[in-house]
Amino acid sequence: MRLQRKRWRIRAWRKRRELRSVMDRTSKITAKDIIVFSTMRNERIRLPFFLRYYRNMGVNHFVIVDNNSDDGSAEFLRDQDDVSLWTSDKSYKRARFGVDWLNWLQRKYAHNHWVLVVDPEEFLIYPFCDTRPLRALTDWLDASSIKSFGAMLLDMYPKGPIDQQPYREGQNPFEIASWFDSGNYMISKNKIFGNLWIQGGPRTRK
Repeated sequence: MRLQRKRWRIRAWRKRRELRSVMDRTSKITAKDIIVFSTMRNERIRLPFFLRYYRNMGVNHFVIVDNNSDDGSAEFLRDQDDVSLWTSDKSYKRARFGVDWLNWLQRKYAHNHWVLVVDPEEFLIYPFCDTRPLRALTDWLDASSIKSFGAMLLDMYPKGPIDQQPYREGQNPFEIASWFDSGNYMISKNKIFGNLWIQGGPRTRK
């Protein structure tokens, strides 16, 4: 496992050359800030709600890699006061689907911080998140000496044909995508990392 981590660090160090800084506001990050790390491409329509959702939850800063968007995503993100933006026109797949890029940025800016690694269409839900900020969760994790945690990815979708449910910029996606599969999930333990592997939902329907 240590050897694998070393390989990942080396990959991240090499892939750093594929990143170009567009707007670096990381000097604004303070000691107790919670940071979101994300990589994306052509997500302009989703960005207003994505940023608002995590800001309201208590995120203080966003470190984002834009993978050569042509829909105005980079320009929009560049103008956000709490966003530090890098871009890359290199292969997302060859960067281990962006993980190498984010690993490099996390090595530089995430030390001693709680961070969330999410895509623009992913929204963290935790117990009492409607009444308690993210800081309450991280304080509990600190008090419990828990340094990290994984989360189940639950696919949400609308009732009826997807193409009949258009999404508007800034809209809460749960207003139209409020359905999910309640069964057909399989749980197994990852032999390498020891975490639970949960698979299922609409992707495994027959």
